[in-house]
Amino acid sequence: MAKATKKQALGRGLSALLRDPENDIQSVSDKNADKVVGNIVELDLTAIAVNPFQPRSNFNDETLQELASSIKELGVIQPITVRKVDFNQYQLVSGERRYRASKLIGMETIPAYIRIANDQESLEMALVENIQRQDLDPIEIALSYQRLIDEIELTQEKLSERVGKKRSTITNYLRLLRLDPIIQTGIRDGFTTMGHGRALVNIDKKEDQIALYERIVGENLSVRDTERAVKTYQEGPSPRKTKPSAPQVPEFIANDSAELTERLSVKVGIQITEKGKGKITIPFRSEADFKRIKKILLGG
Repeated sequence: MAKATKKQALGRGLSALLRDPENDIQSVSDKNADKVVGNIVELDLTAIAVNPFQPRSNFNDETLQELASSIKELGVIQPITVRKVDFNQYQLVSGERRYRASKLIGMETIPAYIRIANDQESLEMALVENIQRQDLDPIEIALSYQRLIDEIELTQEKLSERVGKKRSTITNYLRLLRLDPIIQTGIRDGFTTMGHGRALVNIDKKEDQIALYERIVGENLSVRDTERAVKTYQEGPSPRKTKPSAPQVPEFIANDSAELTERLSVKVGIQITEKGKGKITIPFRSEADFKRIKKILLGG
């Protein structure tokens, strides 16, 4: 307990140092910078602004309230990370949920790590740290990857090294951005999963993507069902198999088969091949009927 109290007091002491205009630290080479950068400092919540580079845009009210209750009971266990932007003014790099939850319960200060960074470094830190630390939805992760590629000018190989993910994993996330915005919203809101999205992205036409997406939601299709539906779509409708036309029955056979039917009082079947060979089928209904037909045929 004594150790924790000493650490908290140290944080408040550093906080007072940062509020002193004579100790306005602007870079890591400034006096007392080594006492602040990398250490946990108790900062006023009013001195912290939300990071415009924050990749998370959805905050669930219920889970935020649960976090607020936990903080009220146990305090902020994991400090947030901020960067210094001006005298006693800071900007969030990571930890916006903790920041919001602390404000919900009326806390005045919050433990924070302070970094000195320019806008580009701040963007990279925010994106990389949030990808690794926060439970972002798949679309938010994909957008974060895309921003790192576009704005920090990272290749997928470099991005893979920076975030510690396989390049194939990054590619799968980025492909989700090819989905229609309606489907992207569905993934963000939990109506479908990333697995569904990975299957749907193989359909080029957006209207066909949406049609299958509506089936997924309406019929509660599994990822496997969706993959099968996409495969069926890609293969297209099966061509109808045309039955080979039956060989033409010669007129003499047609006439004689009618005569046989009349003579035997049963429907006589005639089958003929393309080469002119054939067979006659005479059905019977009982032993007595068989003997009757036999008698007629043998003339007995």
